[in-house]
Amino acid sequence: MAFTYSLLQLPPIHSLKLSTPFLHGSTSLPLFSKPTSSLTSPTPQSHSFTFLPPIRAMKSIQGKVVCATNDKTVAVEVVRLAPHPKYKRRVRKRKKYQAHDPDNKFKVGDIVQLEKTKPISKTKTFLAVPVMNRNLKRKDTEKEELGIPLESQQQA
Repeated sequence: MAFTYSLLQLPPIHSLKLSTPFLHGSTSLPLFSKPTSSLTSPTPQSHSFTFLPPIRAMKSIQGKVVCATNDKTVAVEVVRLAPHPKYKRRVRKRKKYQAHDPDNKFKVGDIVQLEKTKPISKTKTFLAVPVMNRNLKRKDTEKEELGIPLESQQQA
């Protein structure tokens, strides 16, 4: 019985040391290095580990207001082009976002810019910002540049 007990005895936990180069983030491999072949002689390099902040994508997107009935909230439809998974043709993908409109100034059909903010409610994480419609500017300038009255404006 003493023989089986001695086989089952383990050394004390404090005497066990876990030695692996991947423990605690210290590795012998450089973090951002190019692969090298065994034919080239390795050169000693000094590596400074810097903190890289996470990349935040989609801070602002543009869309069209499709519903403005709620108080201080507008539903904005964003249309983007994405390749079809099988046919690789670009197709329109539509998604609706709820955006915060504090002054209730947007109507259906307005073009707005959605700015990413901290969550306002369960579904609202965007703030609606007005965008000047480029087509309206062009039409106004074309009328001024021509200077010729239209047939409907001419008196016979």
